[in-house]
Amino acid sequence: MRLYLDSFDMQAWDRLLPTGLFYGITTNPLLAQRAGLSYPDIDWRNVIGKADTFPISELHIQLPDTGDSALEFVERLDRVKSESQLNLVIKVPLDQAGITLVPQIQSAGFNVLMTACYHAKQMFVSQSLGASYIAPYYGRMIEAGIDARDHLRQMRMISQSAEQPCKILVASLRSVDHMLELASDGHDMFTIAPKIADDLLFDSLSDAAITEFSKAARNR
Repeated sequence: MRLYLDSFDMQAWDRLLPTGLFYGITTNPLLAQRAGLSYPDIDWRNVIGKADTFPISELHIQLPDTGDSALEFVERLDRVKSESQLNLVIKVPLDQAGITLVPQIQSAGFNVLMTACYHAKQMFVSQSLGASYIAPYYGRMIEAGIDARDHLRQMRMISQSAEQPCKILVASLRSVDHMLELASDGHDMFTIAPKIADDLLFDSLSDAAITEFSKAARNR
């Protein structure tokens, strides 16, 4: 099982990453905007340094776009990646422009995650490119009227037939219930928002039982 924290909120990092639950952090421009950050102005050396202080293994960073500046962005990350113990993974959108960039990003020594996946057919693309990860947007697929669970079943079957499978990192989860239903289908990699992480960490009946234990331990 691998869990990733899907957030650019540094306070959420400080609160949740020390638990040791998370294998890594996933970020994107929308998450940065929600955290009050301007993506073009982010000091990635500082961000990577901050992430490196936590007990995690990976930081996933999305390209700002798939235009002419995309490879310049990768070059900037390449200059600072040696300063970190983390595996930096570049998130690349699943459009033709992004797909075309993947070999050059891999040649620079980065693993790649193909993001914004809405259809099982995109697993063929990611697998053929040798991408390390693909991120299907489970909640958004459901909201678009797509049978998301069936698409993910097909993606898993495609992955299982490969010599070096592209890992399915399920994104856009709306609840712990989504995680439970997908885990029953064999999925074991999820990136989750802080509110879902909080739900994993809290159970009212467990808390009540723990309170009883504490009271009993204090009695003489």
